[in-house]
Amino acid sequence: MYEFNRAAYEKRIQWFQEARFGMFIHWGLYAIPARGEWVRSTEQMPEEAYLPYFREFNPGCCDVRAWARAAREAGMRYVVLTAKHHDGFCLFDSALTDFKSTNTPLGRDIVAEFVEAVRAEGLKVGLYYSLLDWHHPDYPHFGDLHHPMRNHPECSNESRDFSRYLAYMHGQIRELCTNYGKIDLLWFDFSYGALRGEAWNATSLMTMVRTLQPDVLIDNRLEVSGEGFGSLAAGHPTAFHGDFITPEQMIPPHGLTDVGGHPLAWEACVTMNNNWGYCGTDHAFKSSAMLLKKLVECVSKGGNLILNVGPDATGRIPPESARILNELGEWMRLNRASVYGCGASGLEKPEYGRITRSGNKLYFHLFENTIGPVPLTGVAPGRVERIRLLSTGREIPVSTSWVHSDYPEIVFANLGPGPELPDPVDTVLEITLK
Repeated sequence: MYEFNRAAYEKRIQWFQEARFGMFIHWGLYAIPARGEWVRSTEQMPEEAYLPYFREFNPGCCDVRAWARAAREAGMRYVVLTAKHHDGFCLFDSALTDFKSTNTPLGRDIVAEFVEAVRAEGLKVGLYYSLLDWHHPDYPHFGDLHHPMRNHPECSNESRDFSRYLAYMHGQIRELCTNYGKIDLLWFDFSYGALRGEAWNATSLMTMVRTLQPDVLIDNRLEVSGEGFGSLAAGHPTAFHGDFITPEQMIPPHGLTDVGGHPLAWEACVTMNNNWGYCGTDHAFKSSAMLLKKLVECVSKGGNLILNVGPDATGRIPPESARILNELGEWMRLNRASVYGCGASGLEKPEYGRITRSGNKLYFHLFENTIGPVPLTGVAPGRVERIRLLSTGREIPVSTSWVHSDYPEIVFANLGPGPELPDPVDTVLEITLK
């Protein structure tokens, strides 16, 4: 009978909750058709129409070190790469399949290069592995919710043996946990319908992973998809519970706790535009200003943000994504103390922004200016040791103006006479409490 060890869990999750900001990289054959990573499913594309991309795959500008460097310079602390996505194509040299990057004209083990490059940048290493597999002959075809051949009765499942697929899947995960040194994070994706939990032989899978990589963090998608929280949140963790919750393309309205009120680790996974894999016609990119505020929102609610990049068919990070990463990095270099190691403040959210906290330091994030001095709501007079503008270290005086004399229970900060904030996106005040 599995027994949840909270002390071991909290030790395992500590680095993740200090890091707060990560990069997701979705890349594979689907970068060539450039219509998103679900192109085989959404277009119900047969295998023979997809295989030419395998024979063509030779991205001449694939520099994995540039990906890792871009993540570090953007202020990210960990990177997760799609070792295998739903199409079944592997970016690693698996002994269990021929459908892998080392058998393409590229001829390279991208996972091996990725792990080395990310470690060299001082970042944590994460690998994504899809539980689904649209290439494997024993994965359900006809009638499945997502398989490209789901509506083709001629692709009957009668001769398919799902146990053979599970042996293949477990074997590949064993390879990832054995052949690439220490892995900090495994991102499984995803459970649906009847395919969840023990349908994946999840207890034996987790036992194997924990034996090979005892400190690795694992998401909750052996149990759920982007919807649902899993057994840890429900208060009866299974042997295959996830270490963190994975809301997708949204940020929870508030911090997440289990049924007993314990805060839960969580990570919002978000795209820069509307696709995870490269899509040549999708230019609906979120601004860096918006993404910065969403990062701060996640941290203020006790969560992480993992932001996706989809390199193109040549292996380059698209210019829109590169520009956003550079702008994120500029802000993070000046204000990273308000993100790393921070979490919820326990104070009411101010109307002008958000608050993050680390120990006796509160970080008031001003997304817009106030009329008159800034009310530090929830901070009582006598508790403030000092106030500094985080980006420059400049002293911010406590206001003594008569205009807020009706609110003696609140400390007000005096930013000066100008109506504009020093940083129009997010000006951060660091308040050190006594």
